[in-house]
Amino acid sequence: MAKQTFIQGTLILIIAGLITRFLGFINRIVVARIMGEEGVGLYMMALPTLFLVITLTHFGLPVAISKRVAEADANGDRLKIKRILVISFTITLVLSTIFTIAFIFISPYVANYLLTDSRTLYPLLAISPIIPIVAISAVLRGYFQGLQNMKPQAVSQVIEQIVRITLVALLTKMLLPYGIEYAASGAMISVVIGEFCSLMYIIHQFKNKKIIKVRSKIKKSFQKGRETLSNLLSIALPTTGSRLVGNVTHFLEPILVSQALAIAGFTVTQSTKLYGELTGFVLPLLFLPTFITSSLSTALVPSISEAEAKKQKKLIHFRIHQSIRLSFASGALATIVLFIFAKPILLFVYNDADASYFLSLMAPFFILLYFQAPLQAALQALDLAKQAMYNSVIGSIVKLATLLILASQPQFGITGVVLSIIIGIILVTLLHFAVLAKHIGFRLPFIDIIKMGSLLIITYFIGQFLYRIFPQADHQLLSLLIIFVLLTGVYIILLFVFRFITKDELSQLPFFKK
Repeated sequence: MAKQTFIQGTLILIIAGLITRFLGFINRIVVARIMGEEGVGLYMMALPTLFLVITLTHFGLPVAISKRVAEADANGDRLKIKRILVISFTITLVLSTIFTIAFIFISPYVANYLLTDSRTLYPLLAISPIIPIVAISAVLRGYFQGLQNMKPQAVSQVIEQIVRITLVALLTKMLLPYGIEYAASGAMISVVIGEFCSLMYIIHQFKNKKIIKVRSKIKKSFQKGRETLSNLLSIALPTTGSRLVGNVTHFLEPILVSQALAIAGFTVTQSTKLYGELTGFVLPLLFLPTFITSSLSTALVPSISEAEAKKQKKLIHFRIHQSIRLSFASGALATIVLFIFAKPILLFVYNDADASYFLSLMAPFFILLYFQAPLQAALQALDLAKQAMYNSVIGSIVKLATLLILASQPQFGITGVVLSIIIGIILVTLLHFAVLAKHIGFRLPFIDIIKMGSLLIITYFIGQFLYRIFPQADHQLLSLLIIFVLLTGVYIILLFVFRFITKDELSQLPFFKK
């Protein structure tokens, strides 16, 4: 089976992430133009419920499978890999069956009482078949990740988006005459079919490239089943807990924001507008680089797990350090660009620059968020998933408490929400670093901190210099794009000067090989 290096696997996932983000953007445009604001509203109202159910169905298994398969593969234990898959499929089939049935039964209650719009029942029911599909897909993706073969996952993501875009226009247009709710259901059906085609591809790859026969002597695979289950759950349960904490926090946040701003004297309309600017305009831009750090994290779990199984402590430290270095390299440019050019970016993207202050305020602190995903992946790979979950819980509690305290003060208002997000990011990132320092003695070299600061400062002054040369960038998109191209070119040179990207890492890429 094709096995990639850490850098190769990360690059494959980054390319797939770029393609799927672009295709997803097109998909949103198609859906919005056909269904309008009301149809998109029904579609978006149904999605959080789906995400919650999928989180429960996944049960944190992809990360757990990736880690345990990587360990077993490092030791050449094929029987253990088989046990992991058999137990994982058993858990997945049981959970997906339970949650699919439960989801169908509670959908009317969710639509009528929680979402307070009976029309959301149709998209909820339309999306219900996706639960077993994504559950089985998650197991196989975890398996391939554990074997450090990222191509099946990357290709399957692209297939899913292509199928979805191909069908969404057809289905929504076909069902629109019956009502907006049916059009929204058509959009959901396109998602289900896309995921199904993605799963078929992964199953095909599994059959062609499997290193074990799952169905042969299946009874033997249940031997030591309790031990295998315990090993999986030690990672899966805390991982699920961390994600549930995130889901619950996202659920509570708008409720607390509206209550706190009401106490501060803001009207409902003002609160909705301010929160919409923050979550609809600012945060999506700040989260743009996370698809790169997410790719790093996915590749990092099996890489560190393999190193740990082989007792290669220096390699573990190197991989963590490498992932932090590359996360910084991918996020630092975005940080400076969003900090300096907040106003023109918001103006050109959303035709609304009112939230530029929030973007400039938050951008410097989001560099720490870009470290979080690789750090959490390292904790999961080192059997410290429980500590990662505790950090997430602490961060969420502090964030929500700070939000309630600050946002309810008239002098802070929505700025209090911004500060609570910043405080949450700083706290969780530092806690992750502290756990790694305590358990494996990991330290970020002081010279690296100096280099990071220097890169940020130099890039900032170059950006300001270019802004002065092209002052028309405030109202001319071409001038702004020229600045971005020039700044990116200089930034890439600086990455090599400060050795944030090394020759050895470049040599692992196919187009740099001799």
